[in-house]
Amino acid sequence: MDQADAVSVTGPRRIVCLTEEPTEVLYALGESDRIVGISGFTVRPARARKEKPKVSAFTSAKIGRILELEPDFVVGFSDIQADIAAELVRRGVEVWISNHRSVDGILDYIRRLGAMVGAAARAEAWADELQRRLERIQAQAATLPRRPKVYFEEWDDPPITGIRWVAELVRIAGGDDVFPERAAEPLAKARILEDPSEVVRRAPDIIMGSWCGKKFRPEHVAARPGWDAIPAVRDGELHEVKSPIILQPGPAALTDGVDAIARIIRDWGLRHG
Repeated sequence: MDQADAVSVTGPRRIVCLTEEPTEVLYALGESDRIVGISGFTVRPARARKEKPKVSAFTSAKIGRILELEPDFVVGFSDIQADIAAELVRRGVEVWISNHRSVDGILDYIRRLGAMVGAAARAEAWADELQRRLERIQAQAATLPRRPKVYFEEWDDPPITGIRWVAELVRIAGGDDVFPERAAEPLAKARILEDPSEVVRRAPDIIMGSWCGKKFRPEHVAARPGWDAIPAVRDGELHEVKSPIILQPGPAALTDGVDAIARIIRDWGLRHG
């Protein structure tokens, strides 16, 4: 442990992670021994599923099981977990609900969580490394002959457009989100497309789908009324980005997630440049 980390040797020792991103961060920082419970949706890192008890979904949790683990700190995400957080707080548990929705927010989240467990220097170095990685991807994207218009869909029924960090990663990777005004909305209900034909009017060159919890079906998207006029549908540019690597605001989105987006855009550039 370096001197910067040594100044904070206390901090929470028994942490329950209600979502995947704190688990991935703590494992990456070498602090996995602090974790006593995880989300059942956790897939990163794979070993966490074998080593830690699963105590929550996203909108629900086994409150009794969590209390049995005697956590001194619980980490969750967003207003969707507000009821879980409130119940735990009423039971005397300290809870941190982060609510970051941007690339900068993810980087800051890594730094803050690292500081809370006495790993500030390691977290800072890792966040800086991830930032430089994004800058390299952006520099490579700047060499593309032109920028494709991208429609990113989080859910199909009703259609929900991409959240802010996704739109930012699309931009970093060389594309332009066709619903930037929707991406600025933090809540999913504000990103529901009341009129799906608006996608037709905005004419994306690429459609990316990441339907949380189920497989993206490009043939279903292509069959929507009037969507055959969309350049992406006409040219067969409908691609899945796996939800575990893009729909959680953590390290996965800044590594495998942006890599998948960049690869799709780069390949499109080679075919349509």
